[in-house]
Amino acid sequence: MLAAETAAVASPEPNLPTAEAQLAWKRIVKSAQPFLHAVAQRLNEQVGAFEKDIATYAQYALTGQGKQLRPALVALSGGATGKVNDAHVQVAVIIEMIHLATLVHDDVMDEARLRRGRPTLAAHWGNELSVLLGDCLFAHALKLAAGFPTTEICRAVAAATNTVCSGEILQTQRRKNFELSRAEYLQVLQMKTGELFALSCDLGAYLSGASLPQRTALRHYGMSIGTAYQIYDDCLDLFGSEAAAGKSLGTDLAKGKLTLPVLLALEHATGEERAQIQSWIGAWDDKYFPKLLEVLVAHGALAQSRVVVHQHLQTARQKLAALPDSEGRAGLDELADYLGRQTDALGADA
Repeated sequence: MLAAETAAVASPEPNLPTAEAQLAWKRIVKSAQPFLHAVAQRLNEQVGAFEKDIATYAQYALTGQGKQLRPALVALSGGATGKVNDAHVQVAVIIEMIHLATLVHDDVMDEARLRRGRPTLAAHWGNELSVLLGDCLFAHALKLAAGFPTTEICRAVAAATNTVCSGEILQTQRRKNFELSRAEYLQVLQMKTGELFALSCDLGAYLSGASLPQRTALRHYGMSIGTAYQIYDDCLDLFGSEAAAGKSLGTDLAKGKLTLPVLLALEHATGEERAQIQSWIGAWDDKYFPKLLEVLVAHGALAQSRVVVHQHLQTARQKLAALPDSEGRAGLDELADYLGRQTDALGADA
């Protein structure tokens, strides 16, 4: 769930043994590491495009990258369908900047204090500045996209940005909606997370001259991987720890967001348990967390969520059949396996 420095690119994932995680991730991104360093360097260079009085804030946001999953998908998808070039680096920078902008806004909305092991931008400089900085990041990403000689890139980036923001609106509207269906939950995940994964795969292939069937297959792969990743992240918010995740946990509950484990528990809960869950989340207090966790564990919510994650990962693997054998395709396949292991390792005692 890759950063500017070499050590960060190889950094362990949460909830996996450190040595195993480092080895697995290095294997997946081995061919893409120079690419990822180029993306990180160019992102840092974008700081100079901002007014000097706000450059400090921009630098804080742009160097707060995590695993660079989306740039990795651009590189692997490009490599799976052709050769990777400087245009791929530029697209990866654009997509990562949009992603970072969404995180800045998310942290304001969720009142999160910690992101990737350090204070959020909002915790550092306040909500007003953070919202405006996020807006600047969105605008600058679109400006970069408009710099391509074809309008295809800018249209795709603008459409994806609209989808992501619309997904966030839907998620906000559906807070504390205890009649929320799994289909509605998955729709939001696909819009706010899956879309940028899909865009990364699609544009990576497009810039390598891939055929339309290959682009379509990779877009579906990205959507499935992104959906699986967000379900994992939602489980992490309940069954993880801040030390392992490097971010504030429990923010979904505090904001009344109903994620898959809670929806599954509601499906199987008795009338009394359902009323209790609604009461807790309706007026959330951290003291309710152990009680809610007991109900989730009693109904196997994490185990059932793992099944759903693996279903999406299997769908992703099937889409790769449309691609020729290559190091890029192997990396995409290994990424699905990696996320599966990450999910299986989560909350082992739950």
